[in-house]
Amino acid sequence: MITGELKNRIDGLWNIFAAGGLVNPLEVIEQITYLMFIHDLDDTDNTRAKESAMLGLPYKSIFSDEVEIGGRTIDGNQLKWSVFRDMPAAKMYSIMQEWVFPFIKELHGNKESAYSKYMGDAIFKLPTPLVLSKVVDSLDEIYRSMKEVKGMDIRGDVYEYLLSKIASAGRNGQFRTPRHIIRMMVELMDPKADDVICDPACGTSGFLVSAAEYLKETKKEEIFYNKAKKDHYMSSMFHGFDMDRTMLRIGAMNMMTHGIENPFIEYRDSLSDQNTDRDKYSLILANPPFKGSLDYDSVTPDLLKMCKTKKTELLFLALFIKMLKVGGSCACIVPDGVLFGSSKAHKDIRKQIVEENRLEAVISMPSGVFKPYAGVSTAILIFTKTGHGGTDNIWFYDMQADGLSLDDKRSPVNENDIPDIIERFRNRDKESDRARTEKSFFVTKDEIKENDYDLSINKYKEIEYVPVEYPSTLEIMTNIRELEIEISKEMDELEKLLQL
Repeated sequence: MITGELKNRIDGLWNIFAAGGLVNPLEVIEQITYLMFIHDLDDTDNTRAKESAMLGLPYKSIFSDEVEIGGRTIDGNQLKWSVFRDMPAAKMYSIMQEWVFPFIKELHGNKESAYSKYMGDAIFKLPTPLVLSKVVDSLDEIYRSMKEVKGMDIRGDVYEYLLSKIASAGRNGQFRTPRHIIRMMVELMDPKADDVICDPACGTSGFLVSAAEYLKETKKEEIFYNKAKKDHYMSSMFHGFDMDRTMLRIGAMNMMTHGIENPFIEYRDSLSDQNTDRDKYSLILANPPFKGSLDYDSVTPDLLKMCKTKKTELLFLALFIKMLKVGGSCACIVPDGVLFGSSKAHKDIRKQIVEENRLEAVISMPSGVFKPYAGVSTAILIFTKTGHGGTDNIWFYDMQADGLSLDDKRSPVNENDIPDIIERFRNRDKESDRARTEKSFFVTKDEIKENDYDLSINKYKEIEYVPVEYPSTLEIMTNIRELEIEISKEMDELEKLLQL
């Protein structure tokens, strides 16, 4: 959540666009996104050059000595943010309009790539050199402020704050999942170097970026010292779909600035027949927007056969099962109603996960996790597609704290269950003896079945009541009499003082 100086700087940047005549929030966000991408290309190129030098690997900068743009050959260094930002406003504007913007639009050689599709119609809309100069100076100040904020996914927070300026953002479900929750889910699933990972409602690609960063941290040598695995990581591991073109641009740029050269980020209504992906992915990570009800006509028939409903939260669960290949796993966030809803569709999808696949864990999260934008209670479901059952015991965890206060301020606090959740999940073989009064425990499939496949933790958690011993009535009456005597004495003393 953006506060203080950084918030003021972003507001100031927004005002520069307004003063320059750009007042449509979507257009402003797109232009800011393009410029941040251009800035990040410079930073990322420098970082990767240093990493390659440390590893003794060859590296060719995208800003090579000569770059061909529109039939002209120019010095690539002039395209770097750190170079053109110091030029006079008129020259900077000319370079941006004639060279830099065409350069980023044609950056990816594959014209069929998602990046090319969504950058191909990008338009540079800053009206004057003066506006561009002010915007560049303002962005430099914002980046300086971002570097001062430690221990946070400040980039995600900046995107979130920008999106909050779109009046419809909340209704469209575009507010992001908190990055520490995403990171927890990624660590729980422990992605492998040969995984094919998908988020069918990717937004700004937060889950995909986090998975990529986790793999880079934990499996760096396995991936980057093997050409086939590196090519897979760069071009075919990560897949994301969304129905908002602004989100697609941001998502594609976000992935590329995190080192993924060719992410597959595509415009697609995941619940419709536009989405033909079936039995394809080994890992799905998602927090899809639960917008309520859809028309049956807009939902692909094979999902309705599996779960006859108009509710998106149930249809997405059916979709995840369809998109996973056998042996593939899913970690997804669902609203609490999915866990205990009594309709036939609710019971059917829960039964499908429990009886025909392997439900592994239900992690109940407190309602404040998504504040200040929403106060709904949610849970994380973790399951593996088997197609023939396999659920034996289901692991439940009652998360009560996530390291931040559960009010609208979301300030850092000491209480944090996330490290404990990861530790216990990875060592579930040691969990079998835990009592149901503890934070985590197992519930058998048979018990789940007896309760109409209810997956609400409150159905199974036991509360330990500590008996309270009260004093006897005679003792209470005696104490009251003693207090009355004491009060009477004090009143007598006060009356004497008043008579003096």
